[in-house]
Amino acid sequence: MSVRLGCERLFDNDVIGLVHGRRVGLITNHSGVDGDLRATADRLHAADGMELRLLFGPEHGIRGDAEDGVAIDTGSDAQTGVAAVSLYGERREPTADELAGLDVMLFDIQDVGVRFYTYLYTMSLAMVACARAGVPFVVLDRPNPLGGVVIEGNMLDPGFASFVGLFPIPVCYGLTIGELARLFNEEFGIGADLHVIDMLGWRRSMHWQDTGLPWVAPSPNMPTPDTVAVYPGMCFIEGTNVSEGRGTTRPFEQVGAPYIDGFALARSLAAEDLPGVRFRPVFFRPAFGKYEGQTCRGVQLHTSHGAAFAPVRVGFSVLAAIRRACPDDFLWRTSPKGIHNFDKLAGTDRIRLAIDAGASVDDLLVEWKYQRADFEDIRQKYLQYPF
Repeated sequence: MSVRLGCERLFDNDVIGLVHGRRVGLITNHSGVDGDLRATADRLHAADGMELRLLFGPEHGIRGDAEDGVAIDTGSDAQTGVAAVSLYGERREPTADELAGLDVMLFDIQDVGVRFYTYLYTMSLAMVACARAGVPFVVLDRPNPLGGVVIEGNMLDPGFASFVGLFPIPVCYGLTIGELARLFNEEFGIGADLHVIDMLGWRRSMHWQDTGLPWVAPSPNMPTPDTVAVYPGMCFIEGTNVSEGRGTTRPFEQVGAPYIDGFALARSLAAEDLPGVRFRPVFFRPAFGKYEGQTCRGVQLHTSHGAAFAPVRVGFSVLAAIRRACPDDFLWRTSPKGIHNFDKLAGTDRIRLAIDAGASVDDLLVEWKYQRADFEDIRQKYLQYPF
């Protein structure tokens, strides 16, 4: 079964009125393509009866050529010649002057269904700016690669809000980008003139391979849907001195460090009998990032795509097993300002402190389930697609 994306429906007769005869802004990147791999930016630029006035790019840039965390300069798009404004540099939202030249703002970027993916907040901050300027905001909906069912992980504490987590939502929230935009707009008081062009044919139970759509990596270290499947839990390894596999061909699917015994770690994790995943001892040498050029020892995750696989639980099981096995070598990473990188990802310091105090992953799971109760009720209001 093939899914018809919001960016494809934009050009239908009953929808195109949102952009026809208007000056259009588009927040997008290389993942903003349709099922035939045509970029939404290119289609809008070539279309008659509208003017693509400005492009806005998130982290990694309009065409996805920058690594994570690298500030992007404003310039022009090489393909269309349209001015391309960076929303990942000195500022992270459109200016009043830029919005004054637009009649409507579109958003078309593939996300991965995880709270700390920065594209969510590029969208939400642009919604705030458009609400202030009175510019309608249109989200071209796309599938959640994790499906629309799984809700997992802790709720973000607003005291730890950052660009990798602005709102109190769980790690896996089980919504499409369009559904999430509606929730942000209503529950967090953004108040934008929001329109979502829903997909056709998508169901909540779908994983990416069920959609019939080609996978375009939305960021450099998200090369395959298998990477997305483990990312919600394995990304937390970034907050430690263990390599999360950046600089290899399997980022987030393999983790390790020179001080780890990968064979012992694989045996320890196998004994936990976690559903939907198996662990294989590996050796790898990152080309960049942590331990660049050094041999790391650890494990690779081999997952099934069944509903039983719980990525956040698995990620924390791996992290806790490494910490238990290597108490003298394992460290939490801190920024030059003394802020724990892990706490920014986790949206709290409670998890790090609990792990340091010897809490089990099962203890954390119980607390997280309690935290999510209100969100799970609120979420029901924004579900647009069937199971």
